[in-house]
Amino acid sequence: MLGKLKQSLYEFKSVYSLAIIAMLLALRVVLGIFANLTLPAFGNMVKLSPAFLPIAIAGSLFGPFAGGLVGALGDVISFMVAPTGGMFFPGFTISGFLTGVIYGFAFYKNQITLPRVIIAWVINMLAVETFLAAYWLWVLNGYSADYIVYLSARFISVAIKCVPEILLIYIIGGLTAKIKINKKATR
Repeated sequence: MLGKLKQSLYEFKSVYSLAIIAMLLALRVVLGIFANLTLPAFGNMVKLSPAFLPIAIAGSLFGPFAGGLVGALGDVISFMVAPTGGMFFPGFTISGFLTGVIYGFAFYKNQITLPRVIIAWVINMLAVETFLAAYWLWVLNGYSADYIVYLSARFISVAIKCVPEILLIYIIGGLTAKIKINKKATR
């Protein structure tokens, strides 16, 4: 794991890598702001957005550090450009970083297979998008309800997003493997 993290840091020496990471960060911000769909049938607790894709791609192409950076900076810049819901809360920035790190460790220098995608997605959804996000919402709302209420809502949200997100990561991951080949050919 430390080897992958070290290799991920070396990716920042390349101008090519920095340019692609910057474009993925910009795409993460744009998707995070403009490509959101909230499902009213579930009491506005299910938000669908492809903003996770640039984070997963950055992790796949450039490793856990780059994925984490795109996730964290994407959250901060999105809030600066289009603030929503009051004050900035760093908990979701931590969640964005962890999402990128998880996808980076799972996909960087590995073949993206359906079982690998499912395992990475489940780890991210359980650790970050369910338990940690429920905790952040519980803290943000001043401990107004039991933690289990927020946790239940997160489980419903994750269950609805399961199949589309796994398929998107798997399909885009296949395209990312082709980008890796081109990246090596241009150096």
